[in-house]
Amino acid sequence: MNLEIKEGAGDRLLLILMYASIAVFALICLFPFVTVLSSSLTTETSIQAYGFQLFPKAFSLEAYQLLLKNDTIYKSYGVTIFITVVGTILAMLVTCAMAYPLSLRSLKYRNHIAFYVFFTMLFHGGLVSSYILITKYLGMTDSIWVLILPSLLNPFNMFLMRNFFKSIDESLAESAKMDGANEIYIMFRIMIPISLPAMAAVGLFYALAFWNKWFEAMLYIRNEDLFPLQYLIKRILDSADFSRELAQNINLTEYTTPTLTTRLAATIVTIGPIIFLYPFLQKYFVKGLLIGAVKG
Repeated sequence: MNLEIKEGAGDRLLLILMYASIAVFALICLFPFVTVLSSSLTTETSIQAYGFQLFPKAFSLEAYQLLLKNDTIYKSYGVTIFITVVGTILAMLVTCAMAYPLSLRSLKYRNHIAFYVFFTMLFHGGLVSSYILITKYLGMTDSIWVLILPSLLNPFNMFLMRNFFKSIDESLAESAKMDGANEIYIMFRIMIPISLPAMAAVGLFYALAFWNKWFEAMLYIRNEDLFPLQYLIKRILDSADFSRELAQNINLTEYTTPTLTTRLAATIVTIGPIIFLYPFLQKYFVKGLLIGAVKG
């Protein structure tokens, strides 16, 4: 009897220690974000004098005013939301449409096709060939689709989905075929609903990639109405850096452009929507990773 009581107390103590460790780890992870948020709400001179603080000594919205006074930033938000939503949906359709057939043993030459996809992970045609293809032959310059179509298939994400489809019991598909279902019906009505945890994880990977696009916009977009958020903020920060260097060159010591606080504010503006998205996908994301780890 005493042994059982000791074991129960030990288990409770271990549980308390685990929760305490997780809480401390969560606070450590949260500390940089809170510091960035706090430092973005202060003045440039305050950071230079006191460094980064958890609580701003001199509250100021100057950095956010500099970012948000430009009306084009709201258009850029719309462009980024559009390419993230539409791009993620299309990318998941293309990825599943390729991953599911490659998971079937009955598909002829599936290993050869998989190797062709894997080959693109090791070797790339290069920036020059991609630029010539997109601008000269596809003619997608100054088109919002240039930010979506070239990124519809990521080989790594495709192999993740293929391995997940392979881990599903084949008897489900076989029983559906006996009832007269074709492969398209099986994929959309059976496999995809079962694979929601894996799709949430892969979809989050795609969403992050589309949300953070800026390099393609720098190469192919000249119309400011089509600038995604990340690229527009990069241009704003470059302008702030240029203004600061110009002020230093002409010895305007009393004039200080908020370049550091602007960078911190830009970080909050760009990652804010993604942070709010995580809680809704967390359970699916964690479950997808755990299932993939267990089933390989």
